[in-house]
Amino acid sequence: MPSLNGSTPVNGSSKALDYHTAIEALNEYKSRDGLGIEDLVDTKQRGGLTYNDFLILPGYIGFPASEVVLDSPVTKRITLKIPFVSSPMDTVTEHEMAIHMALQGGLGVIHHNCSPDAQADMVRKVKRYENGFIVDPVVISKETTVGEARALKEKWGFGGFPVTESGKLGSKLLGIVTNRDLQFEDDLSQTVDKVMVTDLVTAQLGVTLPEANRILAKSRKGKLPIVDKDFNLVSMISRSDLTKNLHFPLASKLPDSKQLICAAAIGTRPEDKTRLQKLVDAGLDVVVLDSSQGNSMYQIDMVKWIKQEYPGLDVIGGNVVTREQAANLIAAGVDGLRIGMGSGSACITQEVMAVGRPQAAAVYSVSAFAARFGVPCIADGGVQNVGHIVKGLALGASTVMMGGLLAGTTESPGTSFVSREGKLVKAYRGMGSIDAMQDKKAGAGAKNSQASNAGTARYFSEGDSVLVAQGVSGAVAHRGSVGKFVPYLAAGLKHSMQDCGMRSLKELHESAANGILRFEVRTASAQLEGGVNMESYEKKLYA
Repeated sequence: MPSLNGSTPVNGSSKALDYHTAIEALNEYKSRDGLGIEDLVDTKQRGGLTYNDFLILPGYIGFPASEVVLDSPVTKRITLKIPFVSSPMDTVTEHEMAIHMALQGGLGVIHHNCSPDAQADMVRKVKRYENGFIVDPVVISKETTVGEARALKEKWGFGGFPVTESGKLGSKLLGIVTNRDLQFEDDLSQTVDKVMVTDLVTAQLGVTLPEANRILAKSRKGKLPIVDKDFNLVSMISRSDLTKNLHFPLASKLPDSKQLICAAAIGTRPEDKTRLQKLVDAGLDVVVLDSSQGNSMYQIDMVKWIKQEYPGLDVIGGNVVTREQAANLIAAGVDGLRIGMGSGSACITQEVMAVGRPQAAAVYSVSAFAARFGVPCIADGGVQNVGHIVKGLALGASTVMMGGLLAGTTESPGTSFVSREGKLVKAYRGMGSIDAMQDKKAGAGAKNSQASNAGTARYFSEGDSVLVAQGVSGAVAHRGSVGKFVPYLAAGLKHSMQDCGMRSLKELHESAANGILRFEVRTASAQLEGGVNMESYEKKLYA
């Protein structure tokens, strides 16, 4: 090939190899470029790493990002379509967040800094939000008043109640009261038999769900009651569930009932056993034992008790950051683990208690050990952006739990307000903050509300005369709806995995374990280089 502008040696070499042999020349090197995962997280050599301390090296892109599969287990028996879990904090997850996280394919863990009845009601709302066959519908009698029917709509968040002779399931179906029947009715004392719809389309007991869905679609009705040969109500299906199936194909649902999967947190005190019974009665699928330090006699005893009393209930233990902590909980029978101590954005445990571990080091150490026993791990804390999610998963976590990142969304229970800088923000606080530990909702009006508080229980401070804060209160930027923010996180994760050359999270974990996935440590200068270096700029995350 003729030289167009002279010929200069490259790196001092005057003789270039045949470019056709470039791939074969890689075999001359002793190892792949970058570091393997074990070299990266060698704490004896590098100390404890955080997510910002390293990068994942790119691989080969041989597929579109749309083909990346994000399915990943959150417990031994439950797999999510996207590996995102919302934290059980009182400014992050109540029923609204749990519903919308499940609809997007993730999981919401309802906090327990409230009364047991209030938490059970939230679980019930999640479980009733979407169904296949509704086997326990809210049924009313013909003597129920319009005012009472409206109150039920306010309580459950939906309308459309079947009316039977006895007001119970299994009784003769008389009609259905819909939102339209109640909307403009002024006489609240009037009974529903005067306003209910009696022109019903029904299906017979034994009909399959696909068949029932087809009947409902053709009927143009809102509800399809399922009746036996004597016209007694057996179950029903709802048109709104058909719409949800269409709009949320990745939703986290149980295969049989088609209800959304719901998780909730409890503590490890004796009274939490009573709380758990209420949650199980409400339909709970996963219980998360909420403690800043999970390797305790209280949690180990609670795990064993739950597995004995509720064998069908999945239990996630934690939090842990070492193999030794994890081993005790795995031996006790947990179905999943939460990893993290002091790495959350609103947590000051490492600063105040001098106990914890940098998150990247913790995630790798615990998840590598837990994987030997088939126990999935949640990387909980330290997640500030999509890149941190990718790194947590690459280090071995099956899912990632987020608090501050989701606290600014519309579905979180925090209060929105305008900051001094004129920005829209939402209130956010750590469960170890003084504000959270002094909250009286969990006590349900009891004199000693501190003993029932989720924050004091999480940090073993129920009986302390002086509360020592392990968290702070503040605000985070408003991020809009989970319906847009979570898909943005999922899209970012897919594109990152595409850059790494990984088609699935399973492949990501396997490639990290066998040395194919490579990493590089970032110096302080490298971190500065990787950030924005402009006089002024506007940072839009998604559109």
